[in-house]
Amino acid sequence: MLEIKNLKVGIYGKEVLKGVSLTIPDGETHVLFGPNGSGKTSLLMTVMGYPQYKITGGSIMFNGRELNSMPIDERAMLGIGMFFQRPPSIKGIKLSDITEIIKAKSGTRMDPAVAAKALNLEYLMPRDINNGFSGGEIKRSELMQLFAQKPAFMMFDEPESGVDIENMKLIGSKIRNLLERDVDKTQRTKSSLIITHTGYILDYADADYGYTLLDGVIKCRHDARKLFEDIQHNGFRECDECLNTK
Repeated sequence: MLEIKNLKVGIYGKEVLKGVSLTIPDGETHVLFGPNGSGKTSLLMTVMGYPQYKITGGSIMFNGRELNSMPIDERAMLGIGMFFQRPPSIKGIKLSDITEIIKAKSGTRMDPAVAAKALNLEYLMPRDINNGFSGGEIKRSELMQLFAQKPAFMMFDEPESGVDIENMKLIGSKIRNLLERDVDKTQRTKSSLIITHTGYILDYADADYGYTLLDGVIKCRHDARKLFEDIQHNGFRECDECLNTK
């Protein structure tokens, strides 16, 4: 579904990705580990098409189409969605309004009332997007918008950050549902890339593979759970000499 080849990216004159390559097939969920400032969010923002992230080399292919010069709205219409770590508050647009707009554009059959109840968002639907929302409420708001879009490829930027245990259970289970992780792999239509620091999302998304990104370069690709355990015990720098580098 997604194929990134030797991707090099700069922002405000600084190179942040220095030749990233990875492939995410149909129906697979991959996770991305790395220290702060290693380029993880920059990778997601580049795939989504934010113009301040300038591609200086390499390519991004989505279902056989090159994305390099494609604007954000066209990428979204192709079936790419993103769950932001720190989405902005948007005054003047209600969560119910944006949900209906996304649903109409994407053509999904999602019932907003049913989704709002499942995400415990009924009391927030009449309010401006993320305005005064708590950390858990913002994360659930992001999920509501993804449920309305139902993209084929989803990117999650630290879905666990700023979330308490109760919200994590709800968010994790709904992400699992979005990614069709309880469906046989051959029947799944959704793929994803997830950034995580805590690894809690692995209890729900049971990712297929994991990567470590250090200084703008992917160092390792391995079983996601095993890689996370290695990072917990040995830190990131051991990945510089990881025998599983590809």
